Amino acid sequence: MDYTVLGPAISLGLGCIGSSIGCGIAGMASHAVMARVEEGHGKFIGMSALPASQSIYGFVLMLLMSGAVKEGSLSPENALGIGIFSGLALLFSSVYQGKCAASGIQAAAKQPAILGKTFAALGIVESFSLFAFVFALLLF
Repeated sequence: MDYTVLGPAISLGLGCIGSSIGCGIAGMASHAVMARVEEGHGKFIGMSALPASQSIYGFVLMLLMSGAVKEGSLSPENALGIGIFSGLALLFSSVYQGKCAASGIQAAAKQPAILGKTFAALGIVESFSLFAFVFALLLF
């Protein structure tokens, strides 16, 4: 087995696992709300898709890390460490972003005027995945 791809694969895998959990949490909330309200379903569906961005960060990290390992500028051991910890940051960020989206969806169903304000918490949680992404890039 080629262990040089382990770190890059972990960053992708953990990012995708977190995105699927986060989107699932928010998606369940959007389904519940759409059953109770007559209009505005698109905004709830859109909000439930926001945790998917962390899988994109994991994908980009996988590509860049695997290239750096192949060219020799990043050791497989360092890639493993970067992959594990950046992947965990992506995973937890997307799970909690899904929870924020779920509560935002429920709040906006009750008071539609606050929809835009609910995106502030989603952006704050997203920023931590961006920090992990950028800091991981700086490590190699």
